[in-house]
Amino acid sequence: MHYLTTSFLRVPRTLRPAGVRHKGFPDPTGRPVRVARSVIPVTPSARCAARRGSVDDGAGGRARTPPPATSWAPPCHSGAVSEVTRLRTIAVAAYGPTALSSIGLGAVTPVLALTALHLGADPGVAALVVGLLGVGLVLGDLPAGALTARIGERRALIGASLAEAVAFGAAGLSPTLATLAGAVLVVGVSQSVFGLARHSFLIEVVPVPMRARALSTLGGVHRIGMLLGPFAGAAVVARWGLVAAYAAAAVTALLAAGLVASMRELTGSSPAPAERGVDRPDQRTQQGLSDQPDQPDPPDHSDPSDQPSVGGVLRRHRRLLATLGVGVLAVAATRAARNAIVPLWAEAIGLDATATSLVFGISGVLDVLLFYPAGWVMDRHGRVAVAVPSMLVLGVGLALVPLAGSFWSLVAVASVLGVGNGIGAGILLTLGADVAPQQGRAQFLSGWRLMADVGNAAGPALVSLGTVLVSLGAAAVGLGALAWFGALWLWRWVPRRVGSPAGVSAEVSSPGESTRAP
Repeated sequence: MHYLTTSFLRVPRTLRPAGVRHKGFPDPTGRPVRVARSVIPVTPSARCAARRGSVDDGAGGRARTPPPATSWAPPCHSGAVSEVTRLRTIAVAAYGPTALSSIGLGAVTPVLALTALHLGADPGVAALVVGLLGVGLVLGDLPAGALTARIGERRALIGASLAEAVAFGAAGLSPTLATLAGAVLVVGVSQSVFGLARHSFLIEVVPVPMRARALSTLGGVHRIGMLLGPFAGAAVVARWGLVAAYAAAAVTALLAAGLVASMRELTGSSPAPAERGVDRPDQRTQQGLSDQPDQPDPPDHSDPSDQPSVGGVLRRHRRLLATLGVGVLAVAATRAARNAIVPLWAEAIGLDATATSLVFGISGVLDVLLFYPAGWVMDRHGRVAVAVPSMLVLGVGLALVPLAGSFWSLVAVASVLGVGNGIGAGILLTLGADVAPQQGRAQFLSGWRLMADVGNAAGPALVSLGTVLVSLGAAAVGLGALAWFGALWLWRWVPRRVGSPAGVSAEVSSPGESTRAP
């Protein structure tokens, strides 16, 4: 029998079980954990017994222990998830493919419009071709959920990366504008599948106390890749021409597929039927907003073809999507509007392309620097501590845009927007993970991500509408008001603790107790 001699994983005070003084949670590898002031060897069977309120005391008797109310351990069966205790242990598997995919996409995005122009498109049609990337994301969200549920995260990641590589190659060699448009659409769909599978993968392998840091890091890696991609693209285009950017993107997509294929499977089989009712915090969170909160999630089916449908899962959680989902739309629209307003205002006050790029660069650096601190705050102080301030700061930055009349004043405003966006890094991914059901998770995430992508598309559209109807400055102020509305809405509906109903600030209940709002 081994006894624990290493340090415990730090868990936020709000997530510690009552009566447990240490800062750890049960180790799924079978090593002992410290409960109160005693050391108890925890094997998988003992861990399962502990959930029922008792563990073997080592002498044939059974010692009564309080069941952990908020910490989560894998289901009690041999195929449990291999959870991680340090993000660096899965850094390559979790973030390497995302970094490669983002660099490739970042390398291609600036040259899409140029390729369309070379094929005979006018500027309006070229902009439409670039916009097909977002259309592909939206069109691919719901099918991505069904596909990932059917074949699993690993196969979905490999398939999406291979499809993306083929689409990049086709785009670079496109003889006609229609071929280029079709290839760009496929890239968008592939990105949708890739993003959903990566999201679901991290939910599976990362414990709840580390979830926000893991998902904020995922968002941060994507942003870093999108920043580095244009530099990589510029280097190869300067040497070999426009087609080299597409070739580089295809290579990064193939490398991402190879990296995923070379990694061992970090997730086990699905929970055994007897264990599917284990009360997990993210299950209880969404339960408070489900239209049928007293009903358990539909059973997982061993036959992949018998998975619950995307429509069925979304209908079952329609109340959650109609409440917290509105906040998702507001966050996504505000973020996307920021990227449209800043360059338009820079042009309005007479800044050239170099100065505009510098403004964006400074804002982007602040954005990237804050993703990990944002995750740490969410893990330690809750999701509201990041979601609400992020939207408030974005609203202030947008409202200040009409006051920026020079390069340095616009830098200051863009910096405020960068800080607001940076402190909210990973918030949509984390909230989606918190409220996603254990069964039908991929299907639910497809609807969640669809709302975010619709918001991304709506942001620039709102800027255009406001500019046409009133003015660009009025559009900026209006989007700032939308951000403040989003802050108020998130304050109302975001769960105060993982495992409590959204919008309720009460303490998390113990397993078996109701967590519904009174």
